[in-house]
Amino acid sequence: MDLGISGRRAAVAAASRGLGYAAAAALAGEGVHVALCSRDPDAIAAAATSIGHDAVPLTADVSTANGARGFVDAARDALGGIDILVTNAGGPPPGDFSSTRVDQYLAALELNCLSVIAMCDGAVPAMREQQWGRVVAITSIAVRQPIPQLILSNTARAGATGFLKTLAREVAGDGVTVNSLQPGIHDTPRIRELYGGELDARDAGIPAGVIGRPEDFGRVAAFLCSESASFVTGTAIPVDGGAYTGIL
Repeated sequence: MDLGISGRRAAVAAASRGLGYAAAAALAGEGVHVALCSRDPDAIAAAATSIGHDAVPLTADVSTANGARGFVDAARDALGGIDILVTNAGGPPPGDFSSTRVDQYLAALELNCLSVIAMCDGAVPAMREQQWGRVVAITSIAVRQPIPQLILSNTARAGATGFLKTLAREVAGDGVTVNSLQPGIHDTPRIRELYGGELDARDAGIPAGVIGRPEDFGRVAAFLCSESASFVTGTAIPVDGGAYTGIL
């Protein structure tokens, strides 16, 4: 299926590995010119080389609003513009209400909420001017179904989702779509760090019976950036093998 986005320009945050890398690779495979970032210059250089398609590696720390905006500015300079923005960042440390200090929420909000807002602030105005744009935010299924011991992530990503839904309605008439993807358990370094050892789909309560593959997630992200998805906006889509138990 031709997604109709060959030649477009995409900035993909936190993409040296995991789901960010998968999204960048899927977009590049569709002929999109991709700029991707990480705090580690060696890791992002290796990721860009692996992706190929003249992917541009950028060193940036998107855990702060200033760093996130700086990445968008650098990606625009490198690509000559941004048509597609994929927001992403690592997760905050685990913990529950009793073990989490109030000041830790501030850092988590900047990491997983304010960074999203800053990236959109840097990229969306130009998308509106050109009457075409795609924003895809990688959040978490925790927005719908809070995950125990991840109170910081549950809180911050829910805030980002509220922002994205509001933004989607404001820019829909300008040809810009804004959606988020809510991954469940995929075989990524972050998930292995959180859960350790071998991942078992049955123990994790995944009806599909398998752990998610990052490359499949990346293809979903790429589709949301396609011409065919131009009428899909303001959505928050679980990609979790059926693990989310709610009706809506």
